[in-house]
Amino acid sequence: MPPVCRVIDYSKFKYEQKKKTRELKAKQTKVILKEIRFGPNTDDHDFAFKLKHAQEFLKEGAKIKAYVHFVGRSIVFKERGEILLLKFAQALEDLAKVEQLPKLEGKRMFLYLAPKAIAPAKPKPAAAPVAKEKAGQPAAKAAPQPASGSADE
Repeated sequence: MPPVCRVIDYSKFKYEQKKKTRELKAKQTKVILKEIRFGPNTDDHDFAFKLKHAQEFLKEGAKIKAYVHFVGRSIVFKERGEILLLKFAQALEDLAKVEQLPKLEGKRMFLYLAPKAIAPAKPKPAAAPVAKEKAGQPAAKAAPQPASGSADE
């Protein structure tokens, strides 16, 4: 019959458990949520300014919570707020996907956006040096390389 229990050093056991939890924490990615506030009468310049910030946030991998805050009687212009948020989502459609369409909760209309994919951003820098090498090599340099390779064979 196999042994039912194992005698171990308890402090060593605790240390190994702590080490495992530390490794798991290190592998976790924390989701950052950035908020962008609009008014129902937000001007084009202000919209563009906030759009630029949103693009930076998405490139960093943060989620965005964009909302229109209706103050006082401006709640009458719900359509304006919805149009503004949809315009915002459309302007960011190449960088983000809509997690939740505009929804009115109390005095605020929310729109949630998440970055499309952080992974495709990494291969681009690797592809850029290849393009530079091809562009930077004169035709004279490129021709002798295959010729010298064929001469060796």
